Amino acid sequence: MKRLGISLAFSLIASTALADVTVQSCDRQVTFDAPPKAAISNDVNLTEMMLVLGLRDHMVGYTGISGWKTLDEKMREGVAELPELSEKYPTKEVLIGADADFYFAGWNYGMRVGGEVTPETLEPFGIKVYELSESCIHIGEKPKVSMDDMYNDLLNLGRIFQVEDRAEALVEGYKAELAEFTGSLETGEPLDVFAYDSGEDTPFTAGRYAMPTAMIEAAGGRNILDDFEKSWAKIDWETVVDRNPDVVIIVNYGNVTAEEKMDFMRNSPALADIDAVKNDRFVVLEYVEATPGPRNIEAVKKLANGFWSN
Repeated sequence: MKRLGISLAFSLIASTALADVTVQSCDRQVTFDAPPKAAISNDVNLTEMMLVLGLRDHMVGYTGISGWKTLDEKMREGVAELPELSEKYPTKEVLIGADADFYFAGWNYGMRVGGEVTPETLEPFGIKVYELSESCIHIGEKPKVSMDDMYNDLLNLGRIFQVEDRAEALVEGYKAELAEFTGSLETGEPLDVFAYDSGEDTPFTAGRYAMPTAMIEAAGGRNILDDFEKSWAKIDWETVVDRNPDVVIIVNYGNVTAEEKMDFMRNSPALADIDAVKNDRFVVLEYVEATPGPRNIEAVKKLANGFWSN
């Protein structure tokens, strides 16, 4: 009996050790002794990452979607049983009031540097935070964006929620699908591409660290602002004109439609001589396709078709 007791004790210690999972989140290491049971995700793309991993039963809600965007049919079905706890960025009180134990967000994806909702401000309330990899540039250095940023988040979520096999299979599937597509893609010299998110006086766009840069490259193009040491940020129209993109990506969301954004560029005398505008070379990506998430592979295909079908 004594030997059996010792054996059971060692088994208990071993199983407890196996339950501890540590992941890298931007410049922090975060340890979990069990999968979160009351998770909240911010923004449509992060929420979709949770859903594609089958984690809805671990969630108590989501935030930051309807204040800017609309859900398509696929997403409405995915979150049908979950409440939206805040239309835009949640307050600390919203997260605490939901008894959350986990917040999946990012810098400028539900958290602001110096804001009231950060990993440090939530820690005393037992709410652990995992930060979107793409967003880490806002608090320190990181490599240029790549598809690995999105893969990394799915794999880390898999570890956190102990669905590693599911996450690994998903990522391997995405990698194989992308490799097969790009391997058969017939391209010419890389096209110069500008990603137009929003703004008329000054455009909000994707720089070196924003996901469209990686997707543009996978589709056989080059972001004209791949030397812009920012993620999503404002630039001036003069730079866009000087770099003369062959194609413009329109990010579709919010109150200004994709067609209205295209019409603004078509009707602006300052932009009339850009090759993309003269040749009416526009490709529309939905917000959920242009930001890190499960729809990025299909978005690469959409870009490639827009780049090379004409």
